[in-house]
Amino acid sequence: MTRDLIARYFDAFNAGDAAGMLACVSDDVEHHVNQGEVRRGRAAFEAFCGHMGVSYREVLRDMVIFVSGDGTRAAAEFTVHGEYLKTDPGLPEAKGQRYVLPAGSFFTIRDGKVARVTTYYNLADWVAQVSAA
Repeated sequence: MTRDLIARYFDAFNAGDAAGMLACVSDDVEHHVNQGEVRRGRAAFEAFCGHMGVSYREVLRDMVIFVSGDGTRAAAEFTVHGEYLKTDPGLPEAKGQRYVLPAGSFFTIRDGKVARVTTYYNLADWVAQVSAA
């Protein structure tokens, strides 16, 4: 069940299907952003998904999903293949640069939904890649 939930979440991500991702998260989801603030609640998560869909085009490959024995925790390791479409404030100018980054996400599962998602990647590596392109 948990493995299927995480797979659906990432399948929706890869399809650019924000509604599909939202269907996987709890109303009070906590989204711990890499080197950023914690976004709380479905509305904040939905806003983040909308922003990401405009600023970046990403596909996650080489996905490996790990699930705890009791199904309440999960993790995934993957490689992000992306394109930087629209400049994010405080970051380098977007010019359609492509990037490839190893990354990982960690999840807390409650009542069959994602209650927490935390994603990590090397921001300095991403900045170097889009700055050099």
